[in-house]
Amino acid sequence: MSHTLEWKTRLYLFEEDGTTKARATLDTGTTTLTGHGAAHRNPADTDVPEIGDELAAGRALRDLGSQLLDIAERDAESVGARSGERTSPVLGWSL
Repeated sequence: MSHTLEWKTRLYLFEEDGTTKARATLDTGTTTLTGHGAAHRNPADTDVPEIGDELAAGRALRDLGSQLLDIAERDAESVGARSGERTSPVLGWSL
């Protein structure tokens, strides 16, 4: 059985006064999830916007990934799969 999908992800970055905020959205065609992240530059640090972008984007994507794993765990449990610890394979699925 073949299964192919395309999920669209968008990443938005906003910077103002040493703070970078990121919003990551995932559109599965049936559900849209949004993750958020931020990075704050210490005023004593050199202003390198790319570092703030990377940190904020990574945090937003990590938030989005965490939400997706939580949903997958709930969905798997609803069809009888056993829940495992977060550090182990999620519900018997290899990571």
